[in-house]
Amino acid sequence: MSLHNPYQTYQDNSVFTATPGELTLMLYNGCLKYIGLAKQSIQEKDIEKKHVNISKAQNIINELMVTLNMDYQISKEMRLLYDFINRKLIEANVKNDDLALKEAEGLVIEFRDTWKEVIRLNRAKQFKNGGIA
Repeated sequence: MSLHNPYQTYQDNSVFTATPGELTLMLYNGCLKYIGLAKQSIQEKDIEKKHVNISKAQNIINELMVTLNMDYQISKEMRLLYDFINRKLIEANVKNDDLALKEAEGLVIEFRDTWKEVIRLNRAKQFKNGGIA
């Protein structure tokens, strides 16, 4: 008999019902979560935990990279920035470099905050035009 986990059901439903924009926001937030855990692990000198969390952050950045539509110039520029973030994550992982991790985190925060604003503006525009936000 398996136990019903309401939190997991909520999480699953959040992902399955999210718009593509909301999914991207979830990826940014997840990346920031893992970077934060990696920073904490560096301070605690827990090398294994640091590696696991940086790897998870890298996986998210890689997912963001492969979903870019390269038909647009902005996507080419974003790919370069994601690549930079990925290199900073590698540097942080290899050298236990908290500063490299903070640089990566700063860029992801900027992307996340910008993406949140895009979603907000899009919803406001849909609402103004009589659509469902």
